[in-house]
Formats: sequence, C-alpha cells, structure tokens
Amino acid sequence: MKKHATPPYWEQAKKELSKADPVMKKLIAAYPGEGITTRGDAFGTLVRSIIGQQMSVKAAEAITQRLEKLMNTMEAKDFLEIEPERLRTAGLSRQKIVYITELSRRYIESPFSNKTFKNMSDDEVSAYLKSFKGIGKWTAEMFLLFYLVRPDIFPTQDIGIQKSIKKQYDISDTSYETLSNKWRPWRTVATWYLWRSLDPIAVAY
Repeated sequence: MKKHATPPYWEQAKKELSKADPVMKKLIAAYPGEGITTRGDAFGTLVRSIIGQQMSVKAAEAITQRLEKLMNTMEAKDFLEIEPERLRTAGLSRQKIVYITELSRRYIESPFSNKTFKNMSDDEVSAYLKSFKGIGKWTAEMFLLFYLVRPDIFPTQDIGIQKSIKKQYDISDTSYETLSNKWRPWRTVATWYLWRSLDPIAVAY
C-alpha cells in the first residue's frame, strides 16, 4: 500500500527539537527530507507490528516481504483462509500466527479505522488494543506511532530506542524517560530520528 506523507506537525517539531536538544539537532540534520510515514492501514500496521515483536527491523522486513509474496495481499480474510503451515514457511512463529489469526477474526467482526480512535486518548487506544491476544504495550505504541501518528509517543521498552540513546547520549539505562521529557510534546519525532540513526532503511509499520 502506498505510504502517506509525513504529518503536518513534522516541520514545527523538527525546529523545536533542534532548539531544545543539540544531539537531536544533529540527528535531524543528518536525514533531510525524511520523516515518519503511514500506510493508512490499521489492520496492516498491527500485523507488521506483531511480526516485529522482539525482532530486528531487518528480520521483520524479510518475513513481511516473504508473506507479501506468499499471500499477494495481507488482509484479514487472507490470514483466515491460508493454512498456518504456509505462514510458517515465511518465518512466522506459531505464537505469532495465533496472534494474527485472532486479530483477523476480531477485525472482520468489528473493523476499526482512524474514526474509531478519533476521540480516544493515547492511553485509551492502548487499552483497547491490549484487549487483543498478543498485543501489549510495545505493539500498541507502534500503532499509535505508525497508524494514528500521534505526536508524543515514546516506546521506552523498544530495544532500538535504548540502543540509539546509549549511542547518542551518555546516560544510565534508567534515564530514558527523563531524557525524553525534553522532547515533549514531539517524542514521536525524536523516536523516529533515533531509529533512523540505527538502520539503513527507515522503520515503517
């Protein structure tokens, strides 16, 4: 699916982050013309996020590409029609197949879109998503970041974020949240640049 443009707040956020944090200013300058994008696909974003659980960006992308070749389209009905063992050949674990199958059933029964979450706070969206089997805090944060593109999401449990912060800042492991306070209300933007500094391809769920 074609990716949408970066959100309207992106340029303002870049200016304010650059002013507030010299390290972030350097990261932002290193990737001109780039930014977070959304596919505009609620179900697909959750599937990709489930695939990416406890996995490197490169490994998750490889599995996603194999699934796309195997299934042609990755819609909810397709995951219910295909044999689980065929999904295994693409690299999905049995546990993640269970999660995606359950998500597919619930999505078909009650589809959701941007309108579903329009009047929900970040915490309310997260609570709703965590009612789905296999969706925890991190996966809900990926949805808030890459589908709803909420401006102030900071996934403290993300291994990539922790690795990037250790590389860019001289702080202890327990200071991630404290550090992120200087990026409010644009922690989504800071998060994206921290990820971008690690991988040759931009993270996209």
